[in-house]
Amino acid sequence: MACKIVLAFSLLLLSLINISLGGEIAIYWGQNGGEDTLANTCATNNYNIVNIAFLTTFGSGRTPVLDLTGHCDPGSNQCTSLSDEIRACQSQGIKVMLSIGGAVGIYSLSSADDAKNVAHYLWDNYLGGQSGSRPLGDAVLDGIDFDIESGGGQFYDELAKALTSFGTKVYLTAAPQCPFPDQSLQTAINTGLFDYVWVQFYNNPNAACQYSDGNTADLLNSWNNNWSNVPAQKVLMGLPASQDAANNGFIPADVLTSQILPAIKGSTKYGGVMLWSKFYDNGYSSSIKPAV
Repeated sequence: MACKIVLAFSLLLLSLINISLGGEIAIYWGQNGGEDTLANTCATNNYNIVNIAFLTTFGSGRTPVLDLTGHCDPGSNQCTSLSDEIRACQSQGIKVMLSIGGAVGIYSLSSADDAKNVAHYLWDNYLGGQSGSRPLGDAVLDGIDFDIESGGGQFYDELAKALTSFGTKVYLTAAPQCPFPDQSLQTAINTGLFDYVWVQFYNNPNAACQYSDGNTADLLNSWNNNWSNVPAQKVLMGLPASQDAANNGFIPADVLTSQILPAIKGSTKYGGVMLWSKFYDNGYSSSIKPAV
């Protein structure tokens, strides 16, 4: 009997270790009305983290603007109905983030005080604070994703510090471009405050850091020599979910699962895969999930 108990405990321990070492899949949602609802996105059971994208305007005295193209109009309080869907996702253990920035937007931070003001706005309107005009209603998001692709990279380290000063856990994630170091987010990432960094290994064809025409060397060199060493809890490989999702950098699922994931999963920082975006994910996440 004792041997059976020890064996059962050992098997349980091994299963827990395997779960802890497994990667996660993050997805962006919110930029196309044809990508299904947030609740249905989470119900697929394909994703561990969903980034609601994007808060496209903020900082430097600007009035913050949430843009959920094709889904709802925050200006007329239509997006408050998403609160129940956010909670439904969270009840399944899925983290729901607000992504700020994006490729098309008007945003920048002008000072450390400006960063603190933006942090307080995010806390009061999307996180654990209180406001009479919460765009997504009373649901409390799990954290903030930094997808900063324009407007300079100053003071995002201050924004990260401010967001972690409220006394309640706020997850921080970042989506830098694969050329290293990232011009906009490297200083913020170097604070060591980020839980997840998902690197955009696409749309950078001249930087020798992404997959192209069967060549995995540039991608793996960038991961091994640069990104797997940043001071984040977990690093994810950010990829387009289909050939149409990006101008370049798409990796066929069989190449990803047979050649790339086995080569990077040995990294202590390996955290899984980020995909852009739900609209383009027509089976890609399902096909890679067992290998992630």
